[in-house]
Amino acid sequence: MGNFVAKHKWSILAAGVVIQVFTGVPAAWGVFQKSVCEGYGFSESGGSMIFAFTIAFFGIGCILGGKLQDKAGPRTAGIVGTLLLAGGFALSGLVPQEAAWLIFGSFSVLVGLGCAFLYPSVMSTAQKWYADRKGLATGVIGGAVGLSGAVLTLLGRWLIDLFGIRGAFLALGGIIAVCCGAACVLLVDPKQIKMPKNQKQLRDYSVRQMLKTPQYYMMFSVVALATPAVLLFSPIIVELGQQRGLDERTALLSIIIGSIGSAAGRLLMPLLSDKIGRRATDMILFGALAVLSLCFIFAGGWWVIAAYTALTFCYSGEAAVIPAIGTDLYGYKNAGVNYGFLALGMSLGSVAFSLLANSFGGPLPRHITAIAASAAGFVVLIFLKPTQGKRL
Repeated sequence: MGNFVAKHKWSILAAGVVIQVFTGVPAAWGVFQKSVCEGYGFSESGGSMIFAFTIAFFGIGCILGGKLQDKAGPRTAGIVGTLLLAGGFALSGLVPQEAAWLIFGSFSVLVGLGCAFLYPSVMSTAQKWYADRKGLATGVIGGAVGLSGAVLTLLGRWLIDLFGIRGAFLALGGIIAVCCGAACVLLVDPKQIKMPKNQKQLRDYSVRQMLKTPQYYMMFSVVALATPAVLLFSPIIVELGQQRGLDERTALLSIIIGSIGSAAGRLLMPLLSDKIGRRATDMILFGALAVLSLCFIFAGGWWVIAAYTALTFCYSGEAAVIPAIGTDLYGYKNAGVNYGFLALGMSLGSVAFSLLANSFGGPLPRHITAIAASAAGFVVLIFLKPTQGKRL
């Protein structure tokens, strides 16, 4: 299979697109939340915490999946991720009403871990095949992650209307098993990484070495501080849109159009980072997140959709640049597990900021938290320095 991919390098991107279309559960959670709350008996805050813990286990799973990928290869990690993701959806469909709390295990844990095993496997493998064009690789695959919100929203709504929430979860489990399982066959590392012209071979940091650098803790903070601007609102965006003058069908468009914005951010921002540098790109995006989070407070009607789409563009673009920053700082050899430790910032940010926002109640604390966190992320990036003697 390695020879096939070497002759048809585009196939690794095609496989990545297929897989990542099904890992964008966070972007589409808004279409599931109302049905989950009604079908399993959760309050709105309870449904939001299912989402928050899914993100938390994504971060934890990135470490486990990255370590497995670095040891056993991306195909093995991808297949395990497929089993976890598909199994998580299927088991969630079997959770009985009287034990609804089990969905925190079947969905939050298994789906979060499954997405995490798949995401770095695909992303780091593509970066190795396209080491001379990392922005292209991360952009194409990241764009698929963004579009997955739209795909899962449309597919999820259709399946929920047909079978109810439990039947929809069961059906999605089967679809994911077939599609992602087939694509994982193509996940193989290149025999040799082709570095960009005029760039020396990067030093490869182990996890232990990475954790001794101040840059790790700065990037951990950056990843955590990016989360409130979108992840505090994605679970409630449909309800928020309705509260601000949209009917339910139009409010659902915020997820679909927001996913298109997310895809555009994930595609374009890594390409921009190839031109102007990773740190400069991230600083622009954090500054935009702070300003847009302020504007989002006053958005009503269709402006809710416009503001949310702009936020998803910036947040997803920032997230798509992180894997490239990781390999710029710490090399390729341990890229999977190293990215996992960076993604722990997402786990902390998702749970901590959700608990903080829920403790106050109402949307205004969410907006204030998003503004403050985005501004803080911008400040942290000012002081980020390279580890490899080259511009970030």
